Amino acid sequence: MTTITQPKKAAAVNPLKLSSPLGASLAFLGLKGMIPLFHGSQGCTAFAKVILVRHFREAIPLSTTAMTEVSSILGGEDNVSTAILTLAEKAKPDVLGLLTTGLTETRGDDMQRILKTFRNQHPELDWLPIISVSTPDYKGAMEDGYAATVEQIVTTDYGTLAESEDSIPSLSSDRKARVTILAGSLLGPGDVEEVKAIVEAFGLTAVMVPDLSGSMDGHLDDGFNSVTTGGTTLDDLRRLGESSFTIAIGESMRKSAVALKQKFGTNYEVFPRLNGLQAMDRLVLRLSKIVHSRQDAHFVQPYEVPETFNRQRRQLQDAMLDTHFYFGRKRISLALEPDLLYQTSWLLHEMGAEIHAAVTTTKSPLLENLPIETVTIGDLEDFENLAVGSDLLIANSHGRAIAQRQNIPLYRMGYPIFDRFGNGHRCLTGYRGTVQFLMDLGNLFIEVEESQINH
Repeated sequence: MTTITQPKKAAAVNPLKLSSPLGASLAFLGLKGMIPLFHGSQGCTAFAKVILVRHFREAIPLSTTAMTEVSSILGGEDNVSTAILTLAEKAKPDVLGLLTTGLTETRGDDMQRILKTFRNQHPELDWLPIISVSTPDYKGAMEDGYAATVEQIVTTDYGTLAESEDSIPSLSSDRKARVTILAGSLLGPGDVEEVKAIVEAFGLTAVMVPDLSGSMDGHLDDGFNSVTTGGTTLDDLRRLGESSFTIAIGESMRKSAVALKQKFGTNYEVFPRLNGLQAMDRLVLRLSKIVHSRQDAHFVQPYEVPETFNRQRRQLQDAMLDTHFYFGRKRISLALEPDLLYQTSWLLHEMGAEIHAAVTTTKSPLLENLPIETVTIGDLEDFENLAVGSDLLIANSHGRAIAQRQNIPLYRMGYPIFDRFGNGHRCLTGYRGTVQFLMDLGNLFIEVEESQINH
């Protein structure tokens, strides 16, 4: 059992964690026709916008209630009302995400009362779903804000499908079992796209919540859009109750899966990680069970898996065989959010590497079961002190200076990565994603060995 430590320092030095509002805005950006609205000062929104723009290198639709010194004292109800009315008129979103910040949480704005008053005063906007989530900057980290937002997304009442031919699903599409996939913050747009392809290869309809692959994947649209142009649609959210099963990826998605179970009676399974042979075999088996349960209630027929995954699995086995010589006994230090830390550390452990140090941002049940004796909830200063003597560092781009000072190679992972292209397409999940990850690290180790020989 892993021991969790948290240094008692007066202040974070070289912070590792990102704020809850940033995580919330990232989850909101996975919905189609969405614009996240920060209830706080302009600086609160600017911080999140800069981080996301630098990471994805895309225009990020974010808005703010623009709280000032006066409104912070007298109350921000008018700011919220004005902002919603302005966005409804100019941006014309399908759904609006309203999240709080440290400023308004400290002041104690009653968001439920503010929204209720707004609804009573503006019945003409009853058509606009508003998802409200509490995300104070001073509590939790990015993963916490993301998870809280997904929970609010799946529990919000969106009404029923409009009675029109366009919104009524065809009989042919109804015959496909709908499976809700709760995509945790450890999955980037490329990972979400891969998971969606895996589920759909079984003939199932994958409802990704949220779906960053449609909005943050880096694509050019025909014109300017002030809202997200892809992601989980409003109709998909209204039809969550039709799903036959829920797959939650990341321990942080468990509460959302439980919420769907309580709301619709949908059974679920949580996958703490989605890389490596064992984890992917478990997902493939679950999908096969879902398909066969619709065709053969007594499971008389043997499970079948599309041939493409048998081939991908053999490719992963070969990649593990090719690269394990370079992983054996390598000391690797990681500074990641809990879900991503768990997924990455166990794969490295399975490849024969030694987890030299592990630093994370917030509490999680997963931290008690890591392949290392001690994990630290801390900052990059703690990470630099603990990582001395490592063969490889895995962290976001802020770990670059540490890698340079200690002359240790850095593999960039997590948020933000601002000195590399392709973050909207990168895939490290599934059989193919695991192969890519092993090849990336194997090549790094080869380069280090060659540089040592040359010197």
